[in-house]
Amino acid sequence: MKNIFSLKTSRTRMILLFIVDILTIIFDSYFALIIRFKLDNVYYGWVPAEYMASVRAYVAVNVITTLVIFLVLNLYNRVWSYASMHEAGLIVGASMLSTAFQAMGMSFLYLAVPRSFHIFYFFFLTMTTLATRFSYRILHVLKRGLVRSGKRPVNTMVIGAGEAGNIIITEMKTSRHLNRNVVCVIDDNPSKKGKYIRGVRIMGDRTKIKELARKYNVDEIILAIPSASAKDTRDILRICNETECKLKVLPGVYQLITEEVSVSKLREVSIEDLLGRDTIKIDIDSISGYVRNKVVLVTGGGGSIGSELCRQIAAHNPRMLIIFDIYENNAYDIQQELKKKYPALKLEVLIGSVRNTKRIESVMELYRPDVVYHAAAHKHVPLMEDSPNEAIKNNVFGTYKTARAADKYGVKKFVLISTDKAVNPTNIMGASKRLCEMIIQTFSRYSRTEFVAVRFGNVLGSNGSVIPLFKKQMAAGGPITVTHPDIIRYFMTIPEAVSLVLQAGAFAKGGEIFVLDMGEPVKIADLAKNLIRLSGYTLGVDMDIVYTGLRPGEKLYEEILTREEGLQKTANNLIYVGKPLEFNEVHFLSELKLLEEAASEERRDVKEIVSRIVPTYHIKPEDKERDEESYQELLSLGKASHEKPVMEDR
Repeated sequence: MKNIFSLKTSRTRMILLFIVDILTIIFDSYFALIIRFKLDNVYYGWVPAEYMASVRAYVAVNVITTLVIFLVLNLYNRVWSYASMHEAGLIVGASMLSTAFQAMGMSFLYLAVPRSFHIFYFFFLTMTTLATRFSYRILHVLKRGLVRSGKRPVNTMVIGAGEAGNIIITEMKTSRHLNRNVVCVIDDNPSKKGKYIRGVRIMGDRTKIKELARKYNVDEIILAIPSASAKDTRDILRICNETECKLKVLPGVYQLITEEVSVSKLREVSIEDLLGRDTIKIDIDSISGYVRNKVVLVTGGGGSIGSELCRQIAAHNPRMLIIFDIYENNAYDIQQELKKKYPALKLEVLIGSVRNTKRIESVMELYRPDVVYHAAAHKHVPLMEDSPNEAIKNNVFGTYKTARAADKYGVKKFVLISTDKAVNPTNIMGASKRLCEMIIQTFSRYSRTEFVAVRFGNVLGSNGSVIPLFKKQMAAGGPITVTHPDIIRYFMTIPEAVSLVLQAGAFAKGGEIFVLDMGEPVKIADLAKNLIRLSGYTLGVDMDIVYTGLRPGEKLYEEILTREEGLQKTANNLIYVGKPLEFNEVHFLSELKLLEEAASEERRDVKEIVSRIVPTYHIKPEDKERDEESYQELLSLGKASHEKPVMEDR
């Protein structure tokens, strides 16, 4: 019995609304007649008896008619806690219908009332019905305020007074789960300035963001312009980033189209939103032309770049995609992902090393790939400084053996993944990649295979890149470590890097080094500061930055092209091609043989040999001295650990 009459059940609420509506309809009928004569300047007496009798005779019919109209228009099964203008319109419509039926019914039954009575009745019925229905929403807001009263609401600024902004503001104002207080709205449209959206004033354009953030003590800024261009989004977020507010953004216009706009769709602003330039655009048709119905091999296919290559290649319907990687866990992950997303894809996942001549040649011989993307490499600069022989074995001779197998078994295109660290290298990793470029340029001169290299800067979010490192450091409580306050790098996203690689394959004629116009370089220190702010921390209070000094082989800045290579435009305005460098091939190949022997014998003069082959690679005296000191120290420790202990006399 208690559950049946609980106010929380929809049946009980409907019965209560029925009772309230019956009472208000009766009240409105009599009150409309009384007010009609009360306002009459000519007649000061009471309501004439015949008019009162007419209302009394018709009131039961009027109640039944009005309740039926309310039922037909679904005024009893709506969630009135979230009532809006749509529901208000339905109430007005229902009151008009009730008034019209009452007027016709009384006229049909010859019940005399003043004509203005119906106008007063319509007004009072509309007001009382709105009051009873919207009281749910008022009580809901009051209840939400009481729930929030124990905690200060989050002062929120919304950027964007369009449809998306309207939906976000509405949800934040009506949901009791969102402890948000929308204090102002920003919009660049001058005609909207001074107007209100959901009771919140539009205060001005983006130039007012910092001023208003201080004035209203804003804690959080929400960017709700899903249709904004990449440039506008980046410019607005850069202004927001100069405040101490936490930033959130509604990701894309597709969510507005599919009606998925809501607070739950907001995401934290990623560091990519604040970097560089507009996303690179590629010619999909040219890529499809040389990938569709082809056998494609990706070495290092489980890595950050390799796995994204596999994803994008799989979308272009290759005849077969072969993933080749030495790390089985990475290979397994991308295999399962592609199987789920592309069930019709013919996929082969092979485990092996590009350093193994027989293994890589057996793969080429069996599958006869048309296109090879060579992404297998060691890439971590500090680690390779301490293990230079491994950099040479894997990067240089892994590339040499893979390129030789491609030439031997008739591969049509061979695309090497290179790096901006190959330009005037100051570390063995960069020098090894420069050697890789020289290898593919040499093969290109004598092979029918089109060998090309694709050179780009640092990739955001890849394994070992700065963003994941910074996030781990923040999760551990800090500090964030940066090697030097002035160190700068070029950045791109993984999909952009892969798009460049794919486009390069389409442009390839043989021997080129393709380069992306990556815009302005970014200071790593600024990147760290942005990430701290985006994560809701205050620099110097919640999180610190510590400068640790440049690591061995590390540059303050990266270069994209050497002056000797020059620069030529391609059909894509963001992709350039450098002319191959001239070098003595006989000397190069003979030195390469000596380098292979030195690396396989674990000799310590590998860096010196590399410097003879790559004239722009110079070993810093302090790095050489450090290596020697470290070697001697480890050698002495090793000897000490093998000395037999002297037994004391007992």
